Amino acid sequence: MKPKHNKAKRETTLNRGVSSLEEAQAWFARQSIEEIECVVPDLAGVARGKIMPVRKFLGTPSMNLPLAVFYQTITGDFPEFEGAVSAVQSDTDIFLTPDFATLAAVPWAQDPTAQVIHDAFHPDGRPVEEAPRQVLRRVLALYAEKGWVPIVAPEIEFYLVDKNTDPDYPLKPPIGRSGRPETGRQGYSISAVNEFDALFEDMYEYSERQGLEIDTLIHESGVAQMEINLRHGNPLELADQVFMFKRTIREVALEHEIYATFMAKPMASEPGSAMHIHQSIVDKDGKNLFSDKKGEETALFHGFIAGQQTYLPAIMAILAPYVNSYRRIAKDSGAPVNTQWGYDNRTCGLRVPPSDPANRRLENRIPSSDANPYLAIAASLAAGYLGMVQDLKPTAPVDTDASVLGVQLPRSLSESLKLFEQCEPLVEILGPIFCQAYDRVKQAEYETFMRTISPWEREFLLLNV
Repeated sequence: MKPKHNKAKRETTLNRGVSSLEEAQAWFARQSIEEIECVVPDLAGVARGKIMPVRKFLGTPSMNLPLAVFYQTITGDFPEFEGAVSAVQSDTDIFLTPDFATLAAVPWAQDPTAQVIHDAFHPDGRPVEEAPRQVLRRVLALYAEKGWVPIVAPEIEFYLVDKNTDPDYPLKPPIGRSGRPETGRQGYSISAVNEFDALFEDMYEYSERQGLEIDTLIHESGVAQMEINLRHGNPLELADQVFMFKRTIREVALEHEIYATFMAKPMASEPGSAMHIHQSIVDKDGKNLFSDKKGEETALFHGFIAGQQTYLPAIMAILAPYVNSYRRIAKDSGAPVNTQWGYDNRTCGLRVPPSDPANRRLENRIPSSDANPYLAIAASLAAGYLGMVQDLKPTAPVDTDASVLGVQLPRSLSESLKLFEQCEPLVEILGPIFCQAYDRVKQAEYETFMRTISPWEREFLLLNV
């Protein structure tokens, strides 16, 4: 039976500005917290870490894990370390320090439990460059040196699907409250969202209790495909929220006996799922640097666009990190497959949404929802940064159907990784150690995939070739 939650106490479970161990101790006492999940996002955006009693955490809040946690593939394997990091080094400990600003309840836990995201450091105090949070911090530091403050707002698409315990069978839409699955696409349908009212009520409650700021929920064009928009803000805070939201909706869905998936292309006949990233840059006083005093577009705005156009192919390995991601990047798939930009033109990879000058921004529509939010935001901002500091110029905006221009992005993970590792300006910004680690992990995942024989091959090749 699905657990009941005390909505009257919802407000008291939020983190009220905890910033130190002492404040955390008081917060634990007020919430009667018994356990804490000490988590760190790995390269895939999976929560790794330890669960411990609060009394132990308060005694030693810093924990240790092997460095190899940042070299683990999505299949649980490890690549060859030679040339990147020695096998001995990969098994040495790193130290994880809690970021108390991320302290929150774990609403789906049976016993009173908290969670806190950690940052990773070497024993000598150096940040672990392979850690996704550190990659994003590294990019944000470059912006800070210029007096620039990035603002982002992610939009995350996902599917609700019927439970599927056999990976050989295709996914199916779940049964809603009417007792029937969706049989056709219901884009923007309120009634289609209402089919899962109970699930989304729990989702909103769980999100509130963690301090996740959901702006809107809509039904996307796919069958049982939804989109959540988060409010704009600091890139690191928003990446944390996406990371926590993915955990939340998966847990809520399981409580309702279905799955929530962020696969880029979970069903062959349905649209893929994206993680659109709205981006703007302000100064320290909050003034939008994409608009001048007259409200006109600035050179920095054009440079930011041009940087995204120039470096999108090289960051595709991060924005589309799995072999499945490239099933979404296909002509006539509904997803943008180009590096063009335009005003309110959703066929372009880069869209300038309608807004007043104070809210002028650029939407990167290329990332898929399976991307690590820390890395996708870092890579997108890195591309824009390079465009601004290199004073790049964008192409003319496209006001027609950009899809007729064809696919202008790499079509496979293998092709993307080649562009990624050869792009020296990008490697310098994201960090050579991280880039080497990421490349090794993704190459290993690709090789694992290539050892798998698909149903398509058995169906069409077995008796015909």
